[in-house]
Amino acid sequence: MNEPRPVYLVGPTGVGKSAAALALAERIPIEIVSADSMQVYRGLDILAAKPSPDDRARVPHHLVDVLDVTEPFSAAEFRRLAQQAIADIRRREKLPLVVGGTGLYIKALADGIFDAPEASSEIRDQLLAEAERHGPERLHARLAEVDPTAAARIAMHDVRRIVRALEVYETTGQPISAHQTEWAQPQPCLMLGLRLPRKELYRRIEARVDAMFEAGVVEEVKCLVEAGIERSPTAMQAIGAAELIGALRGKHSFDEAKRLIKTHTRRYAKRQLTWFRKDARITWYDIKADDTHVAALARAIETYTEAEWPS
Repeated sequence: MNEPRPVYLVGPTGVGKSAAALALAERIPIEIVSADSMQVYRGLDILAAKPSPDDRARVPHHLVDVLDVTEPFSAAEFRRLAQQAIADIRRREKLPLVVGGTGLYIKALADGIFDAPEASSEIRDQLLAEAERHGPERLHARLAEVDPTAAARIAMHDVRRIVRALEVYETTGQPISAHQTEWAQPQPCLMLGLRLPRKELYRRIEARVDAMFEAGVVEEVKCLVEAGIERSPTAMQAIGAAELIGALRGKHSFDEAKRLIKTHTRRYAKRQLTWFRKDARITWYDIKADDTHVAALARAIETYTEAEWPS
């Protein structure tokens, strides 16, 4: 039997990727590789909307709970770990289904990633200190001057990515956007996308945030602070971490934290859609209340694997 290439299931946060993947597992022998930049962290359960222990017992999930919240993570590291997981899944003669919404990670795995310069702890620490003193807006403005392309796609509050882009510029003298044009040519693969009308997607996002508070997300963030999450510029990018830490320290109310989380999650979903719509390989499926989209996804995967994996 030929080794099957992974299939990708992508889409914005809250659209229903995890539910669709679990439903697919009832029809196709798959194992799931999470392409979510926050599900890798232990203890970041509610904020990252991780699959439940029961779901993970039903279907093997990879790249979930592999790091402490103090550890950094990158697209390159994701690619390395995902390739290892995919090789293991193939040895079990299962189909690797890569599920997630972190577009950079999806592209890194599917197409390879540019050879980024080594991180400079000295430059990074200086930039992080400046962000702490003056706010990320100042760094974002500087990035807009030296690399307007990168600044246009990096949110103003995304300190980690702003700092990394400036670090690359100061290390190499070239903007990170120039390095990122060095991707390999897009590789043929099956990419399936899930979508909802914008109004319905936002309704689901708001309901999810309400459910997070009911599930105890405030206590989770208290534990994450004790575990040292603030020492990790990567894990601190989890939407809800900074907002709830601010509420815990009296900078604003918990109602305001909830409002901010909803706003920032909606904006993140919009950025995800913008990213994925640029990839012509993605075939889009509308989420249906009767789950008929799952049958359509299964047919697409079966057709693909029959061609890739003839008996």
